[in-house]
Amino acid sequence: MAEAERIIGTPDSAGADGTAASDESAAREEAAARGGASDHDGAAAPGERPRGRRRIVALFVVAVLAYLLDLGSKMLVVAELEGHEPIDLIGDLLRLDAIRNPGAAFGMGEAFTIIFTVIAAVVIAVIIRLARKLYSLPWAIALGLLLGGALGNLTDRIFRSPGVFEGAVVDFIAPAHFAVFNLADSAIVCGGILIVILSFRGLDPDGTVHKD
Repeated sequence: MAEAERIIGTPDSAGADGTAASDESAAREEAAARGGASDHDGAAAPGERPRGRRRIVALFVVAVLAYLLDLGSKMLVVAELEGHEPIDLIGDLLRLDAIRNPGAAFGMGEAFTIIFTVIAAVVIAVIIRLARKLYSLPWAIALGLLLGGALGNLTDRIFRSPGVFEGAVVDFIAPAHFAVFNLADSAIVCGGILIVILSFRGLDPDGTVHKD
């Protein structure tokens, strides 16, 4: 009797074991598939964040370089050139001539020093706020130039005489038949030109391209 039950029961138990193994295998495959999809979905979003962070890093690297070049050149000019005769670099076409400019870039608006100081501070705040949505390297370079230049001249406005927020900017690059300017002014102008070019090409700060 026991032998008969063993013989008869063997196929059932084998079938049961096979079914269980099959169910377990299917469950494993489903879990693996879900896990793979989860990993894929999870990697997609972080993939965008590092790209955005790299653009922000590029913006601030350009800004720091522009700012340090401007600051260093002004310190050198104040120490070595101010109070001395201008230095001719290319005959009468280009020379170094240290002056103090209370106005905006290229000597404009000398009566509105405080207003230009406020404008520079607002520009800096807007650029820093815009950096959070930045996904375009050309825009990062352009905004970095603007930020570095604005910080360079704002530093003069705050720390140079005659007083806080009324300080005169140090200018020293003097082309013939043109206003005297500095490296901060150059960075601002180059950044502005690049922004105009990017806008005409339809490239937005977030990296999207549109055509009118």
